[in-house]
Amino acid sequence: IGLREGLEAALIVGFIAVFLAQQGRKDTLRQVWTGVGIAVALCIVIGVALRVISQELPQQGQEGLETVVGALAVVMVTYMVLWMAKHSRGLKKELEGAAASALAQGSTMALVVMAFLAVLREGFETAVFLLATFEHATSAPTAVLGAVLGILVAVVLGYLIFAGGVRLNLQKFFSSTGIFLVFVAAGLVIFAARTAHEAGWLNIGQGRTVDLSWLAPNGSIRAALFTGVLGIQPDPRVVEALAWACYLIPMLVLMYLPARWRPQGALAQRLRYAGAALLTVVAAGLTVLVPAAATPRAELPATVDLTTLMTYNDGRVPVGLSTQSAPGPYAAAWRERAGSSYVLTITGGGLTVPRTYTVDVPTPGAADPGNNRPLWRRWFPLTLLVAAAALLGQAVRRRPSVTTPKEDHVPINA
Repeated sequence: IGLREGLEAALIVGFIAVFLAQQGRKDTLRQVWTGVGIAVALCIVIGVALRVISQELPQQGQEGLETVVGALAVVMVTYMVLWMAKHSRGLKKELEGAAASALAQGSTMALVVMAFLAVLREGFETAVFLLATFEHATSAPTAVLGAVLGILVAVVLGYLIFAGGVRLNLQKFFSSTGIFLVFVAAGLVIFAARTAHEAGWLNIGQGRTVDLSWLAPNGSIRAALFTGVLGIQPDPRVVEALAWACYLIPMLVLMYLPARWRPQGALAQRLRYAGAALLTVVAAGLTVLVPAAATPRAELPATVDLTTLMTYNDGRVPVGLSTQSAPGPYAAAWRERAGSSYVLTITGGGLTVPRTYTVDVPTPGAADPGNNRPLWRRWFPLTLLVAAAALLGQAVRRRPSVTTPKEDHVPINA
């Protein structure tokens, strides 16, 4: 992440710096470096402020902020990867053209602002992206060190490229690193879904899928790769696996499907209409076929131990709860939300402050303890309808305009 994002900023600033040096504009060049320094300082302040705010919030608020940061990071990296895939081939020509146009108009400040905004944008993306990954890294200091080393290597590479010491195919570099970043962003989708559940925002689709603990044992290098970097959890839930697939598969198809396989013209239009119709039919089918079963009320205990608490939390120790300093049992206060969903506040058992969690209480006779049915009956069909509307809107926008042919005027000789 540090290498990829840092190299983007280094290339943009480097193009501008080399162009100004060739034009003999040393005064403007000094202003550019000043703007770069201010942008770097602002990015550091933003990253530190987000981290401090996260630590000062109560546990549930921390999970909510981590969800927002994770979702924002996914949006940013998606836009950046798609933009670079489109513009990497002609990046140098575009930047040099913009710089020459600014100088021709006598606006040197435009180049300073261009460098400032380039570093600020990449730095802000890096701060948000790294903050989201640091939250579920097994070792935050090591992750910080890796990010710093990546940025330093990017700065050195950017200098060597413009000094002529390194011949780097930028299109291949950004294409290959783009694949990696798409997988990292898909992991952040899982991370955002999990923290949204911990914050009490996402209580559907929490049923278990597969056990991947064998793939990434705690403390192993594989765990650092699959969980710390790619965000793949050892116990993925239904909504997490679904969100991961719905993000990853379209992104890979959109970026790396060969041009010769992409339908064009009328065929592409027909496929858009057919895709929108198919998604609508599947959404309607899920809504009709998935039954809606009511969950009976549960007996709510006044005291819970750690094992019971983990049962309420789908077999996981709740985030922010130390089993060593606060092993329980805990006094429980309940507030009903909807169905089998409750807000549980626990005290005692070694806790210095109360902890609040949103939990799904399994009850005898409950046919859907993971609360999966609302996901498949309501929310996933709604997502399919949104995708169908997007396809339909794209088809309408790209519909060829119909022009009325002009009448032929044949001169009549007298």
